[in-house]
Amino acid sequence: MIQQTREKFIKIFGKEPLIVVSPGRINLIGEHTDYNDGFVLPAAIDKKIVYAIALNNTRQCHAHAVAADETLSFSLDEVKPSPGWINYLLGVVNQLQEGGHTVTGFDCVLAGDIPIGAGMSSSAAVEGGLVAALDHIFQYGLTRMEMALLGQRAEHTFPGVKCGIMDQFANLHGKKDQVMLLDCRSLEFEYFPFNFPDYKIVLCNSMVNHSLASSEYNVRRQQCEEGVKAIQVNHPAVKSLRDADMNMLNEVRDQVAEKVYDRCAYVISEIRRVQDATIFLKQGDIRQFGQLMYATHEGLSKLYEVSCAELDFLVSLAKEREEVAGARVMGGGFGGCTINLVKQDKVAAYTSYIESAYKAQYGQLPEIYVTTIENGVEII
Repeated sequence: MIQQTREKFIKIFGKEPLIVVSPGRINLIGEHTDYNDGFVLPAAIDKKIVYAIALNNTRQCHAHAVAADETLSFSLDEVKPSPGWINYLLGVVNQLQEGGHTVTGFDCVLAGDIPIGAGMSSSAAVEGGLVAALDHIFQYGLTRMEMALLGQRAEHTFPGVKCGIMDQFANLHGKKDQVMLLDCRSLEFEYFPFNFPDYKIVLCNSMVNHSLASSEYNVRRQQCEEGVKAIQVNHPAVKSLRDADMNMLNEVRDQVAEKVYDRCAYVISEIRRVQDATIFLKQGDIRQFGQLMYATHEGLSKLYEVSCAELDFLVSLAKEREEVAGARVMGGGFGGCTINLVKQDKVAAYTSYIESAYKAQYGQLPEIYVTTIENGVEII
């Protein structure tokens, strides 16, 4: 893919480009906790966006997306939101300009194999790849965390998704065969080896596009904030659900809507599960780790209500199989993938089982991805 992207760039723009590889991400546990100042446990993976990019000495930017077979252009003197994939590039350029960084005209080609809408954060990969490329070209001297925060602001302002920091963080900080415990409040992080050679991380794509996720995501965020406001009446020191516990939430159970209570109950429990998960990682206990994943799915399905029938079905299939240590919906929800920890020597059998059962139930084959944990954004 790297070579093909380079050749495509040379064919369209007639010069040699810089190549940047920007990965998708998984999150082992800690879903919808990042915007509640909690903890997450993500990793970068081998699915990626590849950029070929070079300056053009004008005030125009030209971008060709291989997947859409489309070239779009914009002026650096009028960077404003625009529909479609170009919006993610525009958001990054806007945030660089807002931060006082000089951007001159560039040409780029971007290609990738991160499935869109599958919960592997293709948007953060697009953002992270571009900001890292421009930082390298213009020598801004941004740290990886500054790049991640810039990508997050870009997503907030142009696409309008009030995401937490996890996706952009994982995209830029990933290390091969390591997962990262990120404190989304302090932005301190720690690497943990994912040292389970007998297991593979298998993603099962429900083929349900999570188009609801963006709008519902913002609703969930508002509901969490509503719960925090109610708790603050009795506990003014509570700044987010990170500071709350179930006793505090139960005190206001009659004062908040049932849905608000459920959302907050899930988040408070999930923040604790992530901390417990790191203990099991250190102990090398993948079975106990997997039980936490199942508990997370139950919470995401029943309390946070971001699953769907297809995802619940995939997790129910996983629970029937001895070779699966744990499974859950991954990402924003409403479609996309489940993440499964599967014994390596049983991956083929498990894949066949899932495909057969899912086809029988829903009339289509789910896509299955066997992933590896890789480095974050790299300048080639």
